[in-house]
Amino acid sequence: MNTLGRRAPLLLFVGDIMAFAVSLYLTLWVRYGDIPNAQALELYFTPFALLFILWIVVFYITGLYSKRTALFPSRLPGTLFRTQLANIMLAALFFFLIPVFGIAPKTILVFYLAISLPFILVWRLVAYPYLSIRRLRDKAILLAHGQEADELFREVNNNPRYGIEFSSRDIKDTSAKILVIDTAYAEELLVSDLAGKEKQAVAFEDMYEEVFDRIPLSRLGRTWFSKNIHTEDPFSYIVIKRLIDVLGGIVMGCVVALAVPFIWIANRIEGPGPLFIAQERFGRYGARIIAYKFRSMTKNMAASGEWVHEGDNRVTRVGSFLRTTSLDEFPQFINVLNGELSLIGPRNDILGLGKRLAEALPYYDARYMVKPGITGWAQINQQYEQGHVSPQSIEETKVRLAYDFYYLKYRSLTLDLIIALRTIQRMFFRVSAS
Repeated sequence: MNTLGRRAPLLLFVGDIMAFAVSLYLTLWVRYGDIPNAQALELYFTPFALLFILWIVVFYITGLYSKRTALFPSRLPGTLFRTQLANIMLAALFFFLIPVFGIAPKTILVFYLAISLPFILVWRLVAYPYLSIRRLRDKAILLAHGQEADELFREVNNNPRYGIEFSSRDIKDTSAKILVIDTAYAEELLVSDLAGKEKQAVAFEDMYEEVFDRIPLSRLGRTWFSKNIHTEDPFSYIVIKRLIDVLGGIVMGCVVALAVPFIWIANRIEGPGPLFIAQERFGRYGARIIAYKFRSMTKNMAASGEWVHEGDNRVTRVGSFLRTTSLDEFPQFINVLNGELSLIGPRNDILGLGKRLAEALPYYDARYMVKPGITGWAQINQQYEQGHVSPQSIEETKVRLAYDFYYLKYRSLTLDLIIALRTIQRMFFRVSAS
């Protein structure tokens, strides 16, 4: 069912490629003062086709194909400018490292940046919003109760890019073609209520997942876990994921080796305290592991159940930089190489805080049915309060938990790749915003 605008990423992709291609054609026209002939187009086609692929990957990493960018484009101009400038720099590096195409790209790239940026801005800010808005939206009935149902109702009705609109929450509404129904609520309906009414039924839980990329926690139960969560992964997934973890762990270890002298000096300038800390954290199935990190706070409260803002423990100035760049996590390469952690999976908690959360939130410990990770689906999707890089309340943790269960349900190499690329994007924007 394509009611929620799944065509949006494809439309953006096709439009971006066309903007790249038209910009190249006009660049050659301006550069040489004449309409490009077949020989000129053939000369530039191969290298720029490769660059177009690279640029699309950069667009994805910087979040230009995410739902948030597509639906809320207020930050697009600045993001597009920075991204396209980075693309031109990559192109210059590309031609420098691969000088086999027989062209001198310096002037071309300058012209291309000046021409492509307006084209991409017009496409993204004017043409795409016009093409993507559904002017004739199917009417739907939402038969679900609770905070999450209200959240879905507002999100869909306030965004014309979705293919549906909730006209009511009353089964007797005859104008609606689609029935979005909570499976729990469905049991309360009489069969006669739906008889003779030609409506397409959609599960509320499925639509909520499609819109928000997380699981509605209020619908969890033993049946949900037995139906949706598997603890045994395919052998090929296990082997490839472990290989990626080992390679990633080696890279992280090299970064730590290079960064240690500089972080040690910065810490000595700021004040006393150890360079590294060891924390007792949860591993898979609730096993205890010792995780290693660069110290980012004045005290090592490994067994504490406190949030960052509670008590007198504070993030240091050096620690703030380490957290912003995620460098504080890199010493966990030891845990990754030991097989205690994965690069990608639900983030684990220190012992005291994890126990506190398990007491406050139903099914919380179920997130440890898979190996914890250094980054995960929640980390690339959740928007924390200003100044936070992790949940700092029960409410924020509930949202993280909803994303974690989504990962448990849909985990795969494809999803892991998406998380990896968007983690790079999240780190980039943290640094650029600091």
